[in-house]
Amino acid sequence: MGAFHAYDIRGIYNVDFDRETAYKVGYFVPGLLEADRVLVGRDARVSSPEIHEYLVKGILDSGADVYDLGLSSTPMVYFATARHGFKASVQITASHNPKEYNGMKVSRENALPVGLDTGLGRIRKWIEEGRPTPVASRRGTIHNFDIYREYIEFLSGFKGDYSDLKIAMDISNGMAALYVKELFGLQPYYLYDSLDGTFPNHEANPLIPENSAALRALVREKGCDAGVIFDGDADRVMFIDDKGEFISPDLIIALLGDWFVKEKGQKGIVLQDIRSSKSVAEALVPQGCEVATWKVGRAFAAPRLREIGGIWGGELAGHYYFRDFFYSDSGLLASLLVLSIVASLKKEGSSLSERVAGLRRYCNSGEINFKLERKSEAMDAVRDFFTKEEKPSAMYDFDGYRVEFPNWWFNIRPSNTEPYLRFICEASNERLLAEKVEKAREIISSLS
Repeated sequence: MGAFHAYDIRGIYNVDFDRETAYKVGYFVPGLLEADRVLVGRDARVSSPEIHEYLVKGILDSGADVYDLGLSSTPMVYFATARHGFKASVQITASHNPKEYNGMKVSRENALPVGLDTGLGRIRKWIEEGRPTPVASRRGTIHNFDIYREYIEFLSGFKGDYSDLKIAMDISNGMAALYVKELFGLQPYYLYDSLDGTFPNHEANPLIPENSAALRALVREKGCDAGVIFDGDADRVMFIDDKGEFISPDLIIALLGDWFVKEKGQKGIVLQDIRSSKSVAEALVPQGCEVATWKVGRAFAAPRLREIGGIWGGELAGHYYFRDFFYSDSGLLASLLVLSIVASLKKEGSSLSERVAGLRRYCNSGEINFKLERKSEAMDAVRDFFTKEEKPSAMYDFDGYRVEFPNWWFNIRPSNTEPYLRFICEASNERLLAEKVEKAREIISSLS
C-alpha cells in the first residue's frame, strides 16, 4: 500500500495501487466519513476513467450515492464540497506528478482534507486486513452534478480589470484548461492550453525550472507584465515577473497583502509554511498582519487556517489558501488576485519585478534534497551543530526543525511524499549562505 501518503493517495497506477484499491477506497470512504452521498471529480489522466469507474462502483456498493462532477480541477471539488454541504468527496488526480501516476484526494465536510492521520491510515489498514466489502441491501445511485457555471460565476467575483495588461499563461495541459478562457478571455498569450493527461509538452510541475522555460521566454519575447503557470490539477500556481524571472512562491504570500490589506482593508492572521522566507513576515507585520507558521501540506495548512481564523495563507510549493474559498487552495483564485495587483502596479507606473525586489530581502538556497536512510539522525546532527556554534533566536520543532539566528535560518525536514531529506537556508548575504549550506552538506553527507 505504498500509495498512501501524508496528504493523499498517490503513486504509479497499476504499480503502487490499482483499480481494486480504488474500489475499496470508494467502499470505505462513506463509512469513514459518515456520508450517505459522495462527491467525485477526476482529472484528464489516461488512467482516470478506470479509477473513476471502480471508485464509483465501491461507493455505490457501500450504499451511498455518487454526485459526479466529471472532469474537474481539484479546487472545483473543494468548492463544491463546501458550498453544497457534502460530508465526503474524492478527486481523482496525481496533481503535478508525471503521466504514469494517479491518485485520490479525499476531503470531508467543509472541504477539510483527509490525510494519513485523519482517516487514510484507517482505510489503508482496512484494505490490508482484508475487511469485507458486501454490497449494501440498498445500493446507491449516481447523479450527474454540473456546477461549472456556478463555479465560474463565483471566481468571476474576484476578477480585476486586466485590460491594460499583457499576460502569458502556461496551462501545462492540465485542468485549468477548463476555466482560463472563460475567466481571462482570449487576451493572454496561452501556452499548452489543451486538456491532455499525457502532458506532451512538459510535466505539470511548475517548480521544476525547465517546465517554466517556455513561459519565461514568451514573457520576454512579448514584453508581458506577468506570466502565470498552473500545475496539473490547478490547485497550485506560480508566477513569472515582467523580466521573465521566476518568483519564489513564498514571496507571493507577502505580495497578496497588496490586495487584502491595501485594497480591501483586511488585516488579520496570515499563514505561512515552515520553509517561508523571513521576508514574508517583515513585509506583512508592518501592515498590521500577524504571520503564523505551520507544517507543510494541505492536510495541515487548510485546517490550520480555519482554526486560527486566518484570511489567507500560502506555501513554498505554490499553494495559496483563502478564507473566502472555504479555507482551501485555488490556483485560479490566486492568479486572479495577483494579476489585479499587477494591474494596480502598472497604473501606478511600477512593475511586478520592482515590487518583488522590494519584498525580497535575503539570499535563499531553495530546497536542496538529500536521499538517505538516516533522516532523523541527520536532522538532529545539523540542528545540534549549528545551535552549539551559535545561540538561536527562535526554533520550531514541528515538521522537522526551523532554527533562526539573527542573520540566517534553516529548515530541515523529511519529505512526506518522497524518499528525501529537504534542507533550505536563507541568509543576509551570499557568502554567509554559501558557508552554511556547505557545512550542512558536509554533515548530511557524512551520514549518507
